[in-house]
Amino acid sequence: MSAIPQQIFATQKASLDNLLAVQGAFFDGFERFVDLNLKVMKATLDEAALRSQEAIEVKDAREAVAFTSSLVQPSAEKTLAYGKHVYDIVSSVQGNLNRLTEGQVAQAQQQIADAIEQLSRNAPTGSESAVALMKSTLASVNNAYESVSKAARQATQTAESNLAAAANASFEAANSAAEAAAKPASRTRRATV
Repeated sequence: MSAIPQQIFATQKASLDNLLAVQGAFFDGFERFVDLNLKVMKATLDEAALRSQEAIEVKDAREAVAFTSSLVQPSAEKTLAYGKHVYDIVSSVQGNLNRLTEGQVAQAQQQIADAIEQLSRNAPTGSESAVALMKSTLASVNNAYESVSKAARQATQTAESNLAAAANASFEAANSAAEAAAKPASRTRRATV
């Protein structure tokens, strides 16, 4: 068998392997997301049963106000925690896809470099400057790619830190709101006693 069909088969196998790896990354993320949602649904149903029992035991308006204000903070905390878990899943899938993409790009860069090297060996005399120009262009493209990749990673890190700061600020605001809701309830209890 000649080298060209073997190269074609190797390229097709590598492409299929990459496709399967991408599908695996997406499926893993989907599986984790479904698992998270099942856990949230189970916890929600358990909590609804518990809260229903507590609501039945409320005897007067003072206890009703205290009961409703006690529901605010846990809901906000759970919503923020759920959002963080979803974000972690999406970030994990994105990281896996980035690693796969970087591997494919590195492989393509190597194949192009090998092709240029093969071309330079078989090039006619006097074409050294054209081959040198191609090698220089390839080096420039690779450097530009590395710069863009580095900038994208830095932008991602900045976005992640900003998201974490926003989530913390939202959590603090939710806690403040829950505490503010609880204060009138305690004043109401004191006024009715």
